[in-house]
Amino acid sequence: MSELLIEARGLDTFYGASHILRGVDFSVARGETVGLMGRNGMGKTTLLKTLMGLVQPRAGSVRIAGRDMTSRPPYEVAQLGVAYVPEGRGIFGNLSVAENLKMAARAGTRGQRDWNYERVLETFPRLKERLSHGGQQLSGGEQQMLTIGRALLTNPDVLILDEATEGLAPLVAREIWRICSLIKGSGISSVIVDKNWRHVTQVTGRNVILVKGEVAYAGSSEELRSQPKLLDQYLGV
Repeated sequence: MSELLIEARGLDTFYGASHILRGVDFSVARGETVGLMGRNGMGKTTLLKTLMGLVQPRAGSVRIAGRDMTSRPPYEVAQLGVAYVPEGRGIFGNLSVAENLKMAARAGTRGQRDWNYERVLETFPRLKERLSHGGQQLSGGEQQMLTIGRALLTNPDVLILDEATEGLAPLVAREIWRICSLIKGSGISSVIVDKNWRHVTQVTGRNVILVKGEVAYAGSSEELRSQPKLLDQYLGV
């Protein structure tokens, strides 16, 4: 069994009186790419925020790299090698592209510096053309590239990508999927949230589908693709 970098057990998370996550188990092993899917409002982002310490669960546990990090602050989770690309991207609009990237650069948990400034610019040539532009001057696709590039500069063990291609033009979305494959090939574990199950399952080895805050399906990409009725039931519009 590969080393588990993220291991959540029995998570119950609420927003006020609303019970969002109900007994959710979720794990990510070293080198694994996991898809997290489900219709809107099913608890995907809440699960990610609970893993990151942005939302505290009322029950259950979160272990990061073998350490109990339940309800610990987000910066401590990040220090253990988890990088989070949130929905909405969260770039600094008043900083240039170069500044957004350079401020994030650091060695990873094992001292690794596989991803440096030059490698990120090689991977995202569009950013290289816009280094002096402010974050707010970028298109949605460029902002997404910047956020992913910034996350990679922390040399994470796990990259969590929420709504990977939401609202992006098809050509730009294709570029993001290329980057996801590249990240997988580099050995970084990742969690990918996106509505396009076809693209998700091309990159991931395993997938989890949430329905009303519960795990309705967990299995391999190959297995999921072979079940059109299940896909329609849980992910169909």
